[in-house]
Amino acid sequence: MKALKRVAAIHDISGFGKCSLTVALPILCAAGIETSVIPTAVLSTHTGGFEGYTFRDLSADLPAFAQHWKSIGLSFDCMYSGFLGSQGQLETVSEIFGMFKTQGNIVLVDPAMADNGRMYATFTPSFAQGMASLCARADIIVPNITEAAFLLGESYRPGPYEPAYIEGLLKKLAALGVPRVVLTGVFFNDGHLGAAVYDKAAGVDFTFQDKISGLYHGTGDIFASALLGALLNGFTLTESARIAVDFTAGSIRRTQEAGTDVRFGVNFEQGLPAYVRSLGLL
Repeated sequence: MKALKRVAAIHDISGFGKCSLTVALPILCAAGIETSVIPTAVLSTHTGGFEGYTFRDLSADLPAFAQHWKSIGLSFDCMYSGFLGSQGQLETVSEIFGMFKTQGNIVLVDPAMADNGRMYATFTPSFAQGMASLCARADIIVPNITEAAFLLGESYRPGPYEPAYIEGLLKKLAALGVPRVVLTGVFFNDGHLGAAVYDKAAGVDFTFQDKISGLYHGTGDIFASALLGALLNGFTLTESARIAVDFTAGSIRRTQEAGTDVRFGVNFEQGLPAYVRSLGLL
């Protein structure tokens, strides 16, 4: 039997709300991937829609975490970063990428910092400039439309979108220094929502599912984790995006049908068996 592929996931832990590490860990593990974690912050809940949440910045712990891993000879098939606890962590995470980057592994950055035209509560617009530099260290980035606008220093534009606009965003994001880009929150009409994929070697592709009304927290983390799980199981970037769109849409649909408070996160758990089957692991 082959050794498991191993990911280093650099995200926060929100105790409640189904996002970041609390979705990345189960999804990647279901995909048959060994997942190690560097927690960037610990929160009682995520920051979307909740007030009075606790927030502990773990910036001081990150360098020692990585140095210890390096000292015991750990290596990774992918380094995967998401929500960071502070602006100073951008440089630290960039250094961690440099410590563990090899010719054969990949770096995936989810620039988790904004949605629906606004930055998250813990960030300022200047954070986006540093995030753009971190994205330049990546092999793949997975921004939503709002994050793409901040990364490029452009005004956010609500949809529906035209294919030419989306293709332009993808190519400008790639010009930051990233060979592959997956852009989420893409829709050309009110009936379908999905992702756009850009690979410098293969061009642009799109994948959609039926659009479900409402704002659902944590879906970007679910999408990025499902995408990575498929990639590390040998699927192409476009195939991986299609699997991730289907998995994310199913999670939203189950949540809407149950009438769950959208702040609590989406029901991805009951979709894991179908996700595993889509990877050919069952």
